[in-house]
Amino acid sequence: LNRTSLRYSSGSGYPNVSLSSPLPGIPKPVFAAVDGHEQCETKITTLENGLKVASQNKFGQFCTVGILVNSGSRHETKYPSGIAHFLEKLAFSSTAQYGSKDEILLTLEKHGGICDCQTSRDTTMYAVSAEVKGLDTVVSLLSDAVLQPRLLDEEIEMTRMAVRFELEDLNMRPDPEPLLTEMIHAAAYRGNTVGLPRFCPVDNVEKIDKTLLHTYLRSYYCPERMVLAGVGIEHEQLVACARKYLLDVKPVWGAGTPANVDLSVAQYTGGMVKMDKDMSDVSLGPTPIPELTHIMIGLESCSFLEDEFIPFAVLNMMMGGGGSFSAGGPGKGMFTRLYLNVLNRHHWMYNATSYHHSYEDSGLLCIHASADPRQVREMVEIITREFIQMAGTAGEMELERAKTQLKSMLMMNLESRPVIFEDVGRQVLATGKRKLPHQLCDLISNVTGSDIKRVSTKMLRSKPAVAALGDLRQMPSYEHIQAALSSKDGRLPRMYRLFR
Repeated sequence: LNRTSLRYSSGSGYPNVSLSSPLPGIPKPVFAAVDGHEQCETKITTLENGLKVASQNKFGQFCTVGILVNSGSRHETKYPSGIAHFLEKLAFSSTAQYGSKDEILLTLEKHGGICDCQTSRDTTMYAVSAEVKGLDTVVSLLSDAVLQPRLLDEEIEMTRMAVRFELEDLNMRPDPEPLLTEMIHAAAYRGNTVGLPRFCPVDNVEKIDKTLLHTYLRSYYCPERMVLAGVGIEHEQLVACARKYLLDVKPVWGAGTPANVDLSVAQYTGGMVKMDKDMSDVSLGPTPIPELTHIMIGLESCSFLEDEFIPFAVLNMMMGGGGSFSAGGPGKGMFTRLYLNVLNRHHWMYNATSYHHSYEDSGLLCIHASADPRQVREMVEIITREFIQMAGTAGEMELERAKTQLKSMLMMNLESRPVIFEDVGRQVLATGKRKLPHQLCDLISNVTGSDIKRVSTKMLRSKPAVAALGDLRQMPSYEHIQAALSSKDGRLPRMYRLFR
């Protein structure tokens, strides 16, 4: 349709003005301008004690502010595992200022606020979303929650119960994804750093007490390992609050020098972790899920500080995948390789999904697949063949689609304030600066087919990490999986049996 052929026909004032030319007699519009990148720049200030303050302005009456600490389950080498898990559950309990969790919640409620704490393998994040007007209260509360927790006996006892319940729940869930992620990390980094358990092992629940928590906090909760990040506030305002509440604060465990900081670098080992488990009664009910065996195969990728991180992110997007019952449609990733080559061709497979975990010193690209226990061998071979094909030539169309999908996912996620907060905090904690979304999009656009081929070929040289859960009678041996991933076509070595 020619734009100029569209005319106003309903109004008699301008009977024949085309839509593409301005209306006569109407003044020229004046649009609001942003001075350069002023508004989207992330501002960072380092205080005298080493604490970094990072902020991003975003219009609106609410803000998200939080403290990120460079501490997680990977730092528990010299301690019993499970401390980070305990601290996550204990967060925002009673502190020097507040007598109980309820008091904290009531204080936040006055400013329309909510709080949350999440730990991952390498970061602990205390966050609050509230009205901008309450910023002073929020930073004071965060400082108190992080540096002055009371850790009362009854709170630790309640946490023990919560942890036990979560561990039971983890083993009973129909979705075994969190458990498999634990297992593949344990297989890939045997007994070190990111391979250490993220959930507290059952035997350690009783061992963790106030003294142990204080020893750990003294080592890791120090200002140079922290970032105060905020989204939706003026930078100067946040810095002023940080000076007021986080500069000369003596933590409750005393300001000793950190003694036991673990600086070890992740050592990728590869290996296999198996768990024979009866999955027949996982989901009883009107529509029970059939009994499935789940496997995850991973190879070493790279850390998020390396240039290869972006090509790996594109490769992960290109593999995509999901469950065989997910409703399709544009943007759902139905054109990714694991849908086209695996789920569309093998009706008996229930799931094939690609995941990319990346840390500051290593990374893991893995594929999770599930099927009936009798077809495990065939399922493993289908996945090993997909890994081998990654090093082939990527089609122009699928590569462009993966890049566009990665960019749109990035931009869509970064519309939400809590996500921007996490992005600002994590990037500043890890690198001391922040790459802005448009810079990341440029890096994604520059990824070529030869980049994908290069990173895949390098990845295929690493030993596989394998996690398997369920009925494993048909599971091929680790040596066979390794042989398949070293072969040209990804096929498992043939086994000839005289008696079937």
